[in-house]
Amino acid sequence: MTINLPDFLIIGAMKSGTSSLYRNIVNHPQIVSATKKEVHFFDKKYDQGLEWYLSHFPLLTENKEHFVTGEASPRYLIHPDAPKRAYDTLPKVKLIALLRNPVDRAYSHYHHMERKGKEPLSFEEAIEREAMQFNQNIEQALENYKTISSSYLTRGIYANQLKRWMEFFPKEQFLILKSEDFFADPQSGFKLVTDFLNLPEWDFLNQKQWNVGQYNNMDVQIREKLQAFFKPHNERLYELLGRDFGWDEDKPAGEEGRLE
Repeated sequence: MTINLPDFLIIGAMKSGTSSLYRNIVNHPQIVSATKKEVHFFDKKYDQGLEWYLSHFPLLTENKEHFVTGEASPRYLIHPDAPKRAYDTLPKVKLIALLRNPVDRAYSHYHHMERKGKEPLSFEEAIEREAMQFNQNIEQALENYKTISSSYLTRGIYANQLKRWMEFFPKEQFLILKSEDFFADPQSGFKLVTDFLNLPEWDFLNQKQWNVGQYNNMDVQIREKLQAFFKPHNERLYELLGRDFGWDEDKPAGEEGRLE
């Protein structure tokens, strides 16, 4: 009997639907959940050692039917040390990222922190504070992963984060999903995941949406400012992936945009 190494990691992004993806996908008969969704080994718990990490995954016996296992820690995407740590530990692991319109992601993130009592500022004040960091020192701002309450903009700079992961892992080990597409047609999204993991298709009849946030629509002028801020970063992402996500259109997200 040996420990089964994780076959996949859902690496992010925060407030983009990772809970809905993971908690539904593990209902597949050949996907076995880790002891918890977010193990946080490659960002927060690396000093605990490999044995500690592997203790969160199922044991593999000779008579065990084929299965895969994995975890979902959204902070992995932005953490600067996570890509190398993951490569050194799991060089063949498959990586799944859900990417949400960074404008909507920032707004959802803000309300998440506000509900937890960790954000005293208004949304406009909070993003202005963070924008100042970009103006003063862009590189330092992009590394501001430690301060979760002030990374509404930073976490939406996906190109920088994915580029760092792609310095270690080949593109064929990535599955990049657009959150809006996933929530508009979950079954197709799940099929992309099962195909990526080389598993048979499964009908996820009882799928559930997790962590649905309820809040008012964003102010139109603030939205326009954020669209302008993210536009060049989105363009770099589209170039990196060879895919246009269409986030630069001037329209607010619907109800599905509030899914977290």
